[in-house]
Amino acid sequence: MDTESDQQPNRPAQLFSGGERPYDPEDLVMARGQDPTPERVEKARQMIEKEGPAAIERYLP
Repeated sequence: MDTESDQQPNRPAQLFSGGERPYDPEDLVMARGQDPTPERVEKARQMIEKEGPAAIERYLP
C-alpha cells in the first residue's frame, strides 16, 4: 500500500545556502524578513558591497 506519508518529497540534487548564487539587495532585505523599502534596499546594497556573499549567508540556511 502506497500512502502519501510513505512517499519522499522531490528534492533538488544540490542544496544552496545563498552565497554561492547571485542575489540582489531586495533578496537580502526579504531574507531578513523585512519589506523592501528604498532605504532598506540601499542599506542592503551597501552591506553586499562591504561583506560580499557573507552578507546573505547569515540569514539563509
